[in-house]
Amino acid sequence: MNSISQILQKKRNNGTCALVPFLTAGYPSVNVTIKALFNLDLQGADVIELGIPYSDALADGPLIQQASKVALQNHVYIDQVLSILSDVESKLSAPIVIFTYYNPILVRGIDVFIKEISNLGVKGLIVPDLPIEETSYITYLCNQYSIELILFIAPTSSRSRILDIADRSPGCVYLVSNTGVTGIRSHINTDIINISNYIKKNTKKFLMLGFGISSSSQVSSVSMWDIDGIVIGSAFTRILASGFSDSKIIENLGNFCSEMKNAIIY
Repeated sequence: MNSISQILQKKRNNGTCALVPFLTAGYPSVNVTIKALFNLDLQGADVIELGIPYSDALADGPLIQQASKVALQNHVYIDQVLSILSDVESKLSAPIVIFTYYNPILVRGIDVFIKEISNLGVKGLIVPDLPIEETSYITYLCNQYSIELILFIAPTSSRSRILDIADRSPGCVYLVSNTGVTGIRSHINTDIINISNYIKKNTKKFLMLGFGISSSSQVSSVSMWDIDGIVIGSAFTRILASGFSDSKIIENLGNFCSEMKNAIIY
């Protein structure tokens, strides 16, 4: 069992779920990203998802798209993300999951990319636009380097498609809570609980839920479902976009992480 699934298993055994904050690497700066990673770890993040900036981030809403745009303007590309990973390697308790689109991986070379992130301690990989039909080789490489490939399940997926994705997932799947892109929403689509229950009933895979979760009340509600991990991205990105001083941003980010952690119902 890979590191990410091990954490989710431990949370499941304790009757709770993991908190997974998301950051875009290099937003608003590389220095803030590094400090944010350490503070999120300090405040109890169980897993941290780190996004590689990309110009055509089709799965992301305005906040994260803007974060990618600014990071790219800051000349943060894969090499710079690898440098960030090098700075934090072995200093964090929470494992890192890399979020990136398929094209940057293809351009760099699939095997080269997987080997590079593995050498820098990355434990998971999410590629939202990776076609399920093309997962075999990446899954093989990830398994070789002890990286967990986490596949997406959309709320519009058919039951047979859901089972196919779960079957191809090494350990856990990422259930998208709403149709459309990432972003802060005033409520969670409770119809998604039917899909999550279906996944849990018909597979043994761990389940992370994301897209739109942004408040302590939402976290409390979702943590009472049969969910193993809660991913929060746009709400953290909004704090990074506040325009405050770096120290204030890091303080607010840590406080929000602690609030979300405490909102999880045990």
